[in-house]
Amino acid sequence: MNYRFAVVAFVVLLSTSLPAGAVAAGTGPGFETATMATGSSPSADVPARTTVDERPVAAVSAAGSDDILHRTTVLRHRPEHAGTFETEMTFHVPDPIVDLEIDLGSEASVESVDGFEATGDGTYRWTEETDEPLIRFRLPANRVGSDRGHQGERTVASAGRGETPTPTQERRQTHGDGYTFVDTGDWGIVQVPGISLSLRRTDPVGIDETVTVDGPGSTGGDIAVFGDVTEYERTVDGETFRLVVPEAADLRESPDDILDVLADASERLAVGERDEEVFVVAAPTDGIEWGPRGLQYGDADAWVVDDAPLEAAGNVWLHEYVHVRQGYRQPTVGVATETNWLVEAQAEYYAGLLALEAGLIDFDEFSRFLERGERAPYATGVLTDPESWDDDRTDYVKGRLVAGEIDRRLRLATDGDRTLEDVFRQLNAEDERLTESDVLGSIETAGGSDVRRVAERYTRTEAAPEMWTQADHGEAFAQSIADFEYGFGADPIEVDGKPWDRWAGAGPNDPDVTAVPAGETVTIPVSIDNTGGRAGTADAALQVDGEVVDYSQPRLAAGEGTTATLSWTPPEPGEYELRVGSERLTAFVRSSASVTVTDLTVDPERVAAGESVTATATVESADDRPGAAVLAFRTAAGTVANRSVALESGETETVAATLRFGDDGRYEVAVGERTASVTVGGESLTDTEIDVDDVPGFDAAAAFFAVVALIGVLAAVGRRNDT
Repeated sequence: MNYRFAVVAFVVLLSTSLPAGAVAAGTGPGFETATMATGSSPSADVPARTTVDERPVAAVSAAGSDDILHRTTVLRHRPEHAGTFETEMTFHVPDPIVDLEIDLGSEASVESVDGFEATGDGTYRWTEETDEPLIRFRLPANRVGSDRGHQGERTVASAGRGETPTPTQERRQTHGDGYTFVDTGDWGIVQVPGISLSLRRTDPVGIDETVTVDGPGSTGGDIAVFGDVTEYERTVDGETFRLVVPEAADLRESPDDILDVLADASERLAVGERDEEVFVVAAPTDGIEWGPRGLQYGDADAWVVDDAPLEAAGNVWLHEYVHVRQGYRQPTVGVATETNWLVEAQAEYYAGLLALEAGLIDFDEFSRFLERGERAPYATGVLTDPESWDDDRTDYVKGRLVAGEIDRRLRLATDGDRTLEDVFRQLNAEDERLTESDVLGSIETAGGSDVRRVAERYTRTEAAPEMWTQADHGEAFAQSIADFEYGFGADPIEVDGKPWDRWAGAGPNDPDVTAVPAGETVTIPVSIDNTGGRAGTADAALQVDGEVVDYSQPRLAAGEGTTATLSWTPPEPGEYELRVGSERLTAFVRSSASVTVTDLTVDPERVAAGESVTATATVESADDRPGAAVLAFRTAAGTVANRSVALESGETETVAATLRFGDDGRYEVAVGERTASVTVGGESLTDTEIDVDDVPGFDAAAAFFAVVALIGVLAAVGRRNDT
């Protein structure tokens, strides 16, 4: 009887020392609760499973971090097995991930695994025997037709033969048996494999991928080239173009001229969604029957046939570059069927307009290019209804004419203040599937209800506009426009409404740096100045890794300036580039694992009931990158205070919270894995009545370990009594 009472008393006392959120036996924090990809909600005591089918959510410069799942993909050419290539993927699995499954798809032929086990057709689960599991497999290299739609993580857009490209995404059409990707044995242009990831984790994690070619070749991360190549580079306004020319290619144009045209387009096309790097391959045409004349694949990779001319209205180099700038086309957003015409219509229209503005073609050629949309078989197709098209190139031919007419009407209605680029930029800021309502709403916002009615007529009916004259073009397109300058404001950035640390870059040309907790709203102050000679509407956009996440459009008089605040809520850890105008800020988004609590004190250690104590935690960054976290101050009652902290690499700081306890007793305060005790009143802890059921963090595991420990103590006492 006495032994039974002693066991119960010991368990009660142990449970009072477990702060809310802690787990018995030193196993660390509990599983994170999140919404599953299927939309169902897991229970609070089971880690969430998240399925990832898109591009990595964050690009990270430092692999091996505690909050990053890093994937290294190595591609190998196998000339002796033309038509296939080898892929080796190695994963660095951080501590928060407790379960990981990958799906390679049915085409993969797995050759070896280390740390994975097969669970189904193309699916493999991490065995947890190593933190760096590896899988090696072969895939077919050759693809024919348009290969439209999604391939794992990547998206496809293509330019067709001559001036009229094949459609993309929703509809699947082909140009005979022409290749979209191919391996000849001597050289190859292939897709970087996309896979699906399904994981459970106890804390937010980011996903990062590094892709390399083992041997001669090159890659931009989505397209890879096998064989000897020569690379040419050009950087403009933070965007680097990599032009890769295989030894087997015979370029019609000089590499410098191609880069000049792409750089000019980068500066002219103010639509947001600017990638840090654009990877373009000159595809050899000798002996190869390509399906399209060009193809944009993934985020910012493309290939263009080596004999594509620059002095052409249907400039394929420009067409594929416009696709790179269409952020709304990515699988994280997507385009509805009735809006899909816009994807290729924009690429075609801007390929012609940019060529005209660069002096590569004259207005007569530009006019002939667009006016084909007035004639059969394209003119009678209803753009929002692909089933009505007599020719599968209707979105290219009629679509470019309609896009141009909408652009012209916007310019006329606003005296040049608004253009189709403004609509383009607003659509790029969308984070949900792009609908017809979104497109028409953006057009109306920019140009008013009359321009919207024009857009409705030419997209919803068989009506087709007439190509405008050169005089009409000058009236609409030669108007002066307001000039604006944008930058980060002088006020501090804020996280969840609180001023936040921001550190100067390492060098004069390096961006400033900050670290923010995942899931917290970041508010960025922005300065906007009209430096031109006329009034106009500004477009201050906050871009994160090239994607527009927020924008402000104040109208300012000539010489007028103002400020605005733009916001972003980072979902996952990673390293991101924030950009406003030409100014940049590097944001390290971190999980709580990025900050280590090294000490915790409570002052005073004894108080009367209701009096306050100050709990002070000493924290430092956990690795060689800046750290950020929301630290929870916990007691047996749960989380009683939260404090946000940002730290430079190697920095130590203290954060404090004021706490009060209403009843006498001894209490433990915890932050991270550190605890400290405070005594309230004069009674001893053993006299304090505590209900086990009311103590957060107490569970069967704690009781079990307490009983085991007590049995050991009692056994030792028994041995001492026997001696």
